[in-house]
Amino acid sequence: MIAARPSALLIILLTIWILPTESARSQQQRPNRTPKTGVETERQRQVDAAIVQGLEFLSKGQQPSGAWSVGRLGESTATTSLAVMSFLAAGHVPGEGPYGGQLERGIRWVVDHQRPDDMIVHRRSHGPMYSHGISTLMLAEVVGMLDDPLATDTRKALTRAISLILKAQNVAKAEHHAGGWRYQPTSTDSDLSVSGWQLLALRAARNVGADVPVENIDRAVDYIRRCSVRNKRGFAYQPGGAPTPTRAGTGILALEICGKHRSDETMGAAEYLVARPLKTTDHYFYYGVYYCSVGMFKVGGRYWTRTRDHLVPILLDAQDPDGSWKARHGSERTHGANYATCMSLLALAVEYQYLPIYQR
Repeated sequence: MIAARPSALLIILLTIWILPTESARSQQQRPNRTPKTGVETERQRQVDAAIVQGLEFLSKGQQPSGAWSVGRLGESTATTSLAVMSFLAAGHVPGEGPYGGQLERGIRWVVDHQRPDDMIVHRRSHGPMYSHGISTLMLAEVVGMLDDPLATDTRKALTRAISLILKAQNVAKAEHHAGGWRYQPTSTDSDLSVSGWQLLALRAARNVGADVPVENIDRAVDYIRRCSVRNKRGFAYQPGGAPTPTRAGTGILALEICGKHRSDETMGAAEYLVARPLKTTDHYFYYGVYYCSVGMFKVGGRYWTRTRDHLVPILLDAQDPDGSWKARHGSERTHGANYATCMSLLALAVEYQYLPIYQR
């Protein structure tokens, strides 16, 4: 029979064995990774250090309510969800380790801001489906890491959130918009950007046992494919439009996450990204950093190597001394440091493969 109080020596040993930055549960989740060179490269050490600094910046920026803010707009369900996923991507889990309590407060804040109509959004917006998709994805990624009562509440919120996404997809639309999503749950058209988040959320939810009919996934995939440009060299915002690197990354990840590995559309977009890599001056650069990194990581091979070798130095150089990233071009400048920092961390941490959606 074990004594009621552990000895002082046992406490010391446990303190040594359990690393302060990585919980036992997160170690169990960590996939087996064999470094290609057998040793950690200097760049990987720099990436690890950048992630630690970025998380510390986010930790200091959490509001007393548990939320994270976006620019001057205040507390945001989308930014809070991106922040939670940033910590998860680096191996931290709710309820454990130095950020465990903060993660639980963030998740609780998002769950408590689900409206009676099932939408997860805090403030009025021209495009609430963005926030809803991002938050639904976060709930699906984290629900298996929680203890009750938060686990039960999160599962209920996820079920309701998925129901809204499916209803929004089922709104009657013209054939070229069918299967996708737009800014509002009642929108009668679709676009690649909003559809990408909803599809990631549906796929992640299906992975944890949520009731997501396969036909809804298939219809969404068909819409993403219609956004592929005619010569399959990238993806457009809507069918018939022009490609950009950010749109290419979005289309690639959407298809890859649904099991359409290295499809013709994916490989055409991957070739496009190799020839026209993402630049800091591109519209929605940090948005593209996330999608291009995770999408090309899923494609793998030289496509991921080229993308990593291009984007990682840019991100390392762009990090400010306080650990944050800030958009300096386009409309992303109004989103603030929390947004750019989250997107950068989610991109840099992709090779850790802690987030279920990152795993190949």
